Amino acid sequence: MASIRRTLSPAYHGRSLPNGVSPFTVSSPSHKFLYSGNYSSSSSRPLDRFDVGFRRFFARVLYQRQSRKGSQTWRRTIFRFLVCFLLGFLVGLTPMPFGEVENSNAKRRDFSFEIKANPVNVEQDLSNVVTQEKFVVETVNLGVENGFNFAPSKQLIVITPTYNRPLQAYYLNRLGHVLRLVPPPLLWIVVEMNSATMETSEILRKTGVMYRHLVCKKNGTNVKDRGVHQRNTALEHIEHHKLDGIVYFADDDNIYSLELFESLRKTSRFGTWPVAMLAHNKNKAILEGPVCNGSQVVGWHTNEKSKRLRRFHVDMSGFAFNSTILWDAKRWHRPMSGPIRQLDTVKEGFQETTFIEQIVEDESQMEGLPHGCSVIMNWHLHLEARNFGHPKGWVLQKNLDVVIPFQ
Repeated sequence: MASIRRTLSPAYHGRSLPNGVSPFTVSSPSHKFLYSGNYSSSSSRPLDRFDVGFRRFFARVLYQRQSRKGSQTWRRTIFRFLVCFLLGFLVGLTPMPFGEVENSNAKRRDFSFEIKANPVNVEQDLSNVVTQEKFVVETVNLGVENGFNFAPSKQLIVITPTYNRPLQAYYLNRLGHVLRLVPPPLLWIVVEMNSATMETSEILRKTGVMYRHLVCKKNGTNVKDRGVHQRNTALEHIEHHKLDGIVYFADDDNIYSLELFESLRKTSRFGTWPVAMLAHNKNKAILEGPVCNGSQVVGWHTNEKSKRLRRFHVDMSGFAFNSTILWDAKRWHRPMSGPIRQLDTVKEGFQETTFIEQIVEDESQMEGLPHGCSVIMNWHLHLEARNFGHPKGWVLQKNLDVVIPFQ
């Protein structure tokens, strides 16, 4: 029968032998698929003819008879596999139509790039915010109990006026190394007169401290007012940019301890402390600053009779204040009477008290630092060499009066 199947013509497919037996007697899946249902090609119904043709087509594609040439069979199989793969790939890329929504009122919508906000539930949002705040507070309290401090440190804004003199490089380097040891955040504002020198800029870059190098363009005829104008330039910068932090005037020729900068961050509005000073032309040291009962200021130290008429006996490096006082008057209930600046119209030694009077009303708004005002944290020394020319570029071309050559 196998040899007969090979020689039968396709015309006999669908015919019956005279004895009523089908020419394909081997029970293969293709034959079962093709001839199941006992359909014949002579059926009068069009649907039956289409069904028979459909079955024959897939039977030929999926169940190809083996040929004597194996290479041709493999080629046909691979070719058919590639065709089917390509058809499946194209069908997968074809966009499918959106199904109809069961709701009769719903309409078919295309893709849109319009962003629609979700409905806002104010009560739910407020409850979520309160829950998050409670979680943060509980986390911070738990961290404090375990010895962790999550509170961010206040920024320190240190203002330093400087000018050309023989020991300028020494003073700036010394102060820069001290500020480098202070934990951040810290901003060092250095102000020069007329123009910014390259020598000062180089020192500031090497300190590794975050700084701003400003220039005071104020024309002053009196040397004593130079520092006043430079500090006012820094105050204008803070007010213009609304810098938030604790402002401290640190002259470059003073000596400071690290404990001072740690205490500055405890300032709420205005903090003050005593300063040790070396008296002019006198071989003695004096103490100037507040007398405290705990953190409350109850009096003042002073040894200079000419300055006893001052309202507040404080050195320029003996106080610090919150920078928001300069640009947020409503927060501190301060009348809008103008910007807070140092005055150059008062006598020397009165710039401090006239400036402080613009910030606080009396001692009740002050804080003694550290607790009890019993620690000296900075010293004001007058060690400047007088009548000595400032070398250009801080370089001495000839530093010896006599040069002795080698023999």
